[in-house]
Amino acid sequence: MTDLPRTVALLGGGVIGGGWAARFALNGVDVRLYDPAPDAEQTVAEMLDNARRAARRLTLAPLPAEGSVTLAPSLEEAVAGAAFVQESAPEREGLKRDLLAAASRAAPPDTVFATSTSGLLPSRLQADMEHPERLTVGHPFNPVYLLPLVEVCGGEQTAPETVERASAVYRALGMRPLVVRREIDAFVADRLLEALWREALWLVADDVATVEEVDDAIRFGAGLRWACMGTFLTYRIAGGTAGMRHFMEHFGPALELPWTKLTDVPELTEELLDKIVAQSDAQAAGRSVRELERLRDDCLVSLIQGLRTHDVGAGAVLAAYERELFAAPALGDPSSDGAGEPAPLRLHTAVVGPQWIDYNGHAHESFYLQAFGDTTDALLRHVGLDLGAGFSYYTVETHLSHLGQARPEERLHTTTQLLGFDEKRLHVFHSLYRTDDEALIATAEQMLLHVDVAAERTIPADPALLERIERIALAHAALPSPERAGRSVAIPG
Repeated sequence: MTDLPRTVALLGGGVIGGGWAARFALNGVDVRLYDPAPDAEQTVAEMLDNARRAARRLTLAPLPAEGSVTLAPSLEEAVAGAAFVQESAPEREGLKRDLLAAASRAAPPDTVFATSTSGLLPSRLQADMEHPERLTVGHPFNPVYLLPLVEVCGGEQTAPETVERASAVYRALGMRPLVVRREIDAFVADRLLEALWREALWLVADDVATVEEVDDAIRFGAGLRWACMGTFLTYRIAGGTAGMRHFMEHFGPALELPWTKLTDVPELTEELLDKIVAQSDAQAAGRSVRELERLRDDCLVSLIQGLRTHDVGAGAVLAAYERELFAAPALGDPSSDGAGEPAPLRLHTAVVGPQWIDYNGHAHESFYLQAFGDTTDALLRHVGLDLGAGFSYYTVETHLSHLGQARPEERLHTTTQLLGFDEKRLHVFHSLYRTDDEALIATAEQMLLHVDVAAERTIPADPALLERIERIALAHAALPSPERAGRSVAIPG
């Protein structure tokens, strides 16, 4: 996460700006947000709540400590000292130009500016800025905190390094920058979306389909394909073994048929607006916007996780982001001497999410195994194990003791005591506590073996790694043995 600035300034805190605030804050970046709207603080707070909820479902990788989000009383105070500024004001060229020009005069000269515009040309937006070479488009998609795509497009005066620096920041946020090759109205994704939107409006206007039927045509059909294959790869497959040429030769003539109204737009009369609004209200079935947002987020999480299993599309972006998170050091410094090691270690925190709750209203037993597995991963990061080098510790035995109940949204933390080690083995004891009252919820005693991942066999650990483990062992040697260590499951005779 080395490409992330410590503090960013956000100009605008609506749906997009609030999403950016959540994306940055959940990656440990402090956010200063300027938005004169009276409800900006509430909007961003609600967006951040939704984002936390989604992040807990999306990944089990250890996110960094959450950054702060503060409202700045003025634009100048928001951008002062910021290395990165993301503008997300309403889509009006004059407003954006004035805002960016004023911000460019108040920010340091090397600050990168990105605009969330969905279609305005960056050459026009940067025209009044000081140092206009540092502006690029950074166009995200809603919800910003979940969807990885961000279109990056420079203007006539944009320096190549500005595009590179912005792309590096977005990648560190777990996003997928798409650098648009040349400046064009609406860039790439929105041009595709607008074509579909026009056709959808015509189908409703001509009473061919309702808004729900149009949505069904997408979500039960091509939308599922698009999530993993996109458009061109989908059609290549449709061409069979003969490939894309066969598809184009076979279906190409249909492009000349008078099916589409892509170059014509239905007049948005009051009658058409009333029809769309009424059908849309019926489709929502009384659910609030926040309820629909959470449903959308939960579905997106499931899709992205499914794609991650196959390392495809948004799932591949998530997998790469998780590898970065797991590679980040855990709490504490493995280079410290033994005297500096906490006894026991406190390396992992968790919040009990709804997905872990069973029919009894408390955490399912699988949650505890997950929590202790995450704690072991945190320990391995703490001692400096490089998972990318092809070596790891595999858990070969676990003894769990359930001593209490964990309920939805409770904050928990774990501690770890190193009971013993040799060149191939680690013997650890984890304890899970409810953070608010320090109540002991569960314990886990584990034996781990050091393995060569490719060869799938145990081998001695690197001496430097063993030296760091030994420092912890020395710090923990004076601790009393945990009460439940060494227990076995049995009914006394």
